[in-house]
Amino acid sequence: MFTGIVQSQAEVISIITKNNAISLKIAVEHQYVQNLETGASIAINGVCLTAVEFGVLDAENSFIVFDVIDETLRVSNLADIEVGSKVNIERSLKVGDEIGGHMLSGHVHTQASVNKRIESSDNCTLSFGLAVEYQKYIFAKGFISINGISLTLGTEVGEHFSVHLIPETLARTNLQNVVVGDKVNIEFDQQTMTIVETIERMKLNLSSL
Repeated sequence: MFTGIVQSQAEVISIITKNNAISLKIAVEHQYVQNLETGASIAINGVCLTAVEFGVLDAENSFIVFDVIDETLRVSNLADIEVGSKVNIERSLKVGDEIGGHMLSGHVHTQASVNKRIESSDNCTLSFGLAVEYQKYIFAKGFISINGISLTLGTEVGEHFSVHLIPETLARTNLQNVVVGDKVNIEFDQQTMTIVETIERMKLNLSSL
């Protein structure tokens, strides 16, 4: 499990294609591999991946390697990253850790496309387009995860939705670099999904009476 509080960005330093999968290698500061074990879960752009190898890269950085299968590439923007790309990283939640965002599984549901970016002196507003089948999970001021970042939705919901980003979020995450047309990973709040789908089943059962 994850909290959606991105700890840092990491640079992609190698991508090796293996049949329909890839081997992804990233560079991180040494602190992010402390007490790391092979098989540990790490969220990369909000996607829960398993660390298959790690070690020292140079004096300043360590490396972590992940295998990314075809289904993950199909549903997430990890299929579009390149060497030199910056990805958001979060180590998995430990018992006793503060939950500063909201609970995330690291299972991306879909992608959304950036359709507007508005900069101001104290924040940045990003607007996204969303496929119609997922719009029922979007509520004003509700939770959403974008590239692994726990965010609060703005009042604009439906076919398009928006989020407002403070400078700290932009500085810490790769949303600072997204432009119109870019795709981001979306994980909806599980409690919201459960409520919506329960109500849908209830309505369906009532209509069949």
